[in-house]
Amino acid sequence: MAASLQLNLRPFRLRQFRSNSVPKNTPKFATFCCSATTPQKRYTITLLPGDGIGPEVISVAKKVLNLTGSLEGIEFRFEEMPMGGAALDLAGVPLPEETLSTAKQSDAVLLGAIGGYKWDNNEKHLKPETGLLQLREGLKVFANLRPASVLPYLVDASTLKKEVAEGVDLMVVRELTGGIYFGKPRGFGTNENGEEIGFNTEVYATYEIDRIARIAFETARKRHGKLCSVDKANVLEASMFWRKRVMAIASEYPDVELTHMYVDNAAMQLVRNPKQFDTIVTNNIFGDILSDEASMITGSIGMLPSASLGAAGPGLFEPIHGSAPDIAGQDKANPLATILSAAMLLKYGLGEEKAALRIETAVLDTLSKGFRTGDIYSEQNKLVGCKEMGEEVLKSIETKIPAAV
Repeated sequence: MAASLQLNLRPFRLRQFRSNSVPKNTPKFATFCCSATTPQKRYTITLLPGDGIGPEVISVAKKVLNLTGSLEGIEFRFEEMPMGGAALDLAGVPLPEETLSTAKQSDAVLLGAIGGYKWDNNEKHLKPETGLLQLREGLKVFANLRPASVLPYLVDASTLKKEVAEGVDLMVVRELTGGIYFGKPRGFGTNENGEEIGFNTEVYATYEIDRIARIAFETARKRHGKLCSVDKANVLEASMFWRKRVMAIASEYPDVELTHMYVDNAAMQLVRNPKQFDTIVTNNIFGDILSDEASMITGSIGMLPSASLGAAGPGLFEPIHGSAPDIAGQDKANPLATILSAAMLLKYGLGEEKAALRIETAVLDTLSKGFRTGDIYSEQNKLVGCKEMGEEVLKSIETKIPAAV
């Protein structure tokens, strides 16, 4: 399939979005009259709308991909499949075999969101989230890349002081298929006192740490050459081993500055001084928590995409926000994280950097015009819904491309 590890080692850097390369006023764009071109490349994309606002944001992203493809000589064939709660209602399982098979055979997978109150009390194997873990395992994606950049247009949306949030641009590289989420033994039982217990196991093998460490070092090397490994090596044996292996891999990257930080301190430093971080690498559970924390520095979890990559086969691309059942079907969702996930799909999954850049530029152009969904709205901007935000991005895709392209 299209998304190989060699391709995926390139770091996610929205060049237009970086604070040191995006002017605070109107960005420089070249305006063109664009027309569709004859498709030169064809890709199959599996769409997993999922639950809640998932179908709404996937619908917008699909239109963005189609238009971008028509302008860049790319033809997409979309396979829409059920997953999560929607799959539970249709097939009785959160990840039907047909969905996983279709995803494996595609060039890339774009996921909306899963979960909702309706399925919260289901047994574990019948929860929507179990389907996501099964999908990651089935696709053999082990590296999750989550960028967190504060855009000049949205710095006031951050809950942090402007001087703290302005200029933040970091990447969290999270190990995705090991650790306590997958470790065994796990389950429920009874202790020596007859009390009921629940237990999980945090375990990592050498190859699991080495491969994620190499991706993190490669990413840091192509950013600013700084990598912070986050662990809890003062308490946990699994973290002690993690640090040992990361330090061993560091010898392969003498040009990258490696530091270590305990996870509790890292959580504090992310809100105290986030600009000290460039690239962070950490295990599954710590990465799950820290990447969500980092996302709020940007002002909204609805702005951030992610990519999950493996050594071979299709990558999985998704916004990091949840299914937001409280606003589902009300045209209130922010589709930009899913649109930017589609850009990551093009860049990392298919190697179509020019097409990805067109989408990234269109998003920035749309924000520069003052369009905002409710989660990033402030006075003197225009409040729009999910559909209208998508329409504005589509307009920018047709007329704006970076002058350097």
